[in-house]
Amino acid sequence: YGRGWKCNGGYRLVEDACQQVDVPANAFAVDATYGSGWKCDRGYLESSNTCIAIVVPANAYLVPAGDDWKCERGFRRTGDACAKVSVPDHAFLTDAGDSWNCERGFRKDHSGCSALNVPAHGFLSYSGDDWTCESGFRKQAGTCIASTER
Repeated sequence: YGRGWKCNGGYRLVEDACQQVDVPANAFAVDATYGSGWKCDRGYLESSNTCIAIVVPANAYLVPAGDDWKCERGFRRTGDACAKVSVPDHAFLTDAGDSWNCERGFRKDHSGCSALNVPAHGFLSYSGDDWTCESGFRKQAGTCIASTER
């Protein structure tokens, strides 16, 4: 560059001289102008100029970047652990796998799923967790009654 020379790998420019980068255990040198000149290995996090191991709890895995962990499907992150998701009857795990939704025709209540009572002239809504009345009818007190519109 402007000086006509560049520091070798594992060294960095400090006041017109190349100074060796002090790479801690569980880390590797990087060719970077800014920062510490090193990065932690996969499965370790930088803390006070060292690299500390990431503790991966039971029913979890290290994320691809290697700098955090996630719970397996069917488990939810709770502090430093993974708690099993309890799926009630007539429910299924969500796509993320850390919570649940009720099947179509059921509605979430306190800790489970209760069946919807769809009255005559009613049908399940698009969401499947509620109902609406057919055309010409309206909801009233949990039933469908004929509209009296003129």
